[in-house]
Amino acid sequence: MDLQRTHSLLLLLLLTLIGLGLVQPSYGQDRMYQRFLRQHVDPQVTGGNDYYCNLMMQRRRMTSPRCKPFNSFIHEDIWNIRSICSTSNVECKNGLMNCHTGVVKVTDCRETGNSRAPNCRYRAMARTRQVVVACEGSPEVPVHFDA
Repeated sequence: MDLQRTHSLLLLLLLTLIGLGLVQPSYGQDRMYQRFLRQHVDPQVTGGNDYYCNLMMQRRRMTSPRCKPFNSFIHEDIWNIRSICSTSNVECKNGLMNCHTGVVKVTDCRETGNSRAPNCRYRAMARTRQVVVACEGSPEVPVHFDA
């Protein structure tokens, strides 16, 4: 009897956490969200220079096996970034309608073109600008940086 009650309580707790959005039910979505965080989120700084881009692109594993030509790091806390998903839907570059826009602090890192992996070299541009992110799931979370 106690085992059945324990299972019932655990199921109720899990359903409550899913309902509150504290547990992500989709493995694929969670993997895409984690990749988005790794590639695009750095709330610790407010902007970066060329050295920042060179270091972060390497640390975040975007310089091997080849140099990623362009990447943006968002300098906001994750809750501010996730709130972008609650704005009106706009069309993504791929034609889907799961993109959203917001204004955030970013550092755009563009590969200089004369570097070779894994020693990629980048130029930085730090600014506040509008971004477009694709969101998925329930609750919606950012899974792709569109522009």
